[in-house]
Amino acid sequence: MHVAILGTRGVPARYGGFETFAEELGTRLAARGHRVTVYTRRHSAVPGLEQYRGVRVRVLAALRTKALETLSHTFLSVLDPALRQADVVLLCNAANAVFIPLLHLRRLPVVLNVDGLERKRRKWGPLARRYYLLSERLAARWADVVVSDARVIQRYYRRAWRRCSVMIPYGGDLPRPRGTSTLAALGLQPRGFFLYVSRFEPENNPDRVAEAYRQVPGTVPLVLVGGAPYSPALTRRVRATAAADPRILLPGPIYGEGYRELLFHARAYIHATEVGGTHPALVEAMGAGQLVFFLDNPANREVVGEAGVDYRFDGEPTLTQVLTEYLAHPALYDPLRAVARARVADRYRWDSVAVAYERVLEEACSGIR
Repeated sequence: MHVAILGTRGVPARYGGFETFAEELGTRLAARGHRVTVYTRRHSAVPGLEQYRGVRVRVLAALRTKALETLSHTFLSVLDPALRQADVVLLCNAANAVFIPLLHLRRLPVVLNVDGLERKRRKWGPLARRYYLLSERLAARWADVVVSDARVIQRYYRRAWRRCSVMIPYGGDLPRPRGTSTLAALGLQPRGFFLYVSRFEPENNPDRVAEAYRQVPGTVPLVLVGGAPYSPALTRRVRATAAADPRILLPGPIYGEGYRELLFHARAYIHATEVGGTHPALVEAMGAGQLVFFLDNPANREVVGEAGVDYRFDGEPTLTQVLTEYLAHPALYDPLRAVARARVADRYRWDSVAVAYERVLEEACSGIR
């Protein structure tokens, strides 16, 4: 089976959840004997890289604007003559559902990972939100198979669009890092810092996390890993808060070995997303045995269960309160680390994710669904 993965920035993963998904799933499918091509945006590609861990890297251009980057790259990918070699398309992001008829004209079955409810992101204006609402409807009508990454998303598509989806989450079982050079470069000690990882976008709340941390006593650093190519105002707010508190570090985006160093050696992990289903960084932190402080909402509760500590920005307990309480009595929270690891081992393993996608993709090729 030849699988073409469209709708991400590509591999290796150097941006967000879809890129992690493309790398972790694509490489496992390749290891299981399938041909895999991941379409990669030119500005995200490693120059000259044609193969990555058994996955073919197909590089095409994209318009670098917030509204059109994803759509322009997917459009060129759909028109790419090399796509004729594929047996099935794994399309990411419900926003790309508009291109499904073009793929069907080429007799390609489409498995669509719809992700979360993109229209709820605060960065989008009214026109973009209407487009995303239309995309959900088209995804439900046109995709051969709809895949949701969380039960809350699965229930939404069934309730709002009367479309059943296959629920397959992301994995969170990453290998341990080999060293601590990234920590040393940032002046950090193992178990000596709090960690936040996410793109700096309004609904991921890096500014509110930083502001809440200013009220937490002590000297433990907070490391905010991420960036925002299309949110300069938000980035300025985060930088202004960090400038007022020397404990807050902004190293920018960090990937690969450096990311795993931070993830495995943090004292605790702070998760603050409002939109989406299963967030890879959250399950990866749990898989690393981290104590997780998570913003209380249905999607995050589904992932964490009883394996972490919830907080609220509007209400109690606040992030400031739960972190202050943890610093005062850290030993009381240690049992949650083992609970988090066990939950990932039971529900969020990449090998299990790959087996589930393999079955869905093969069934789509056979016209079973």
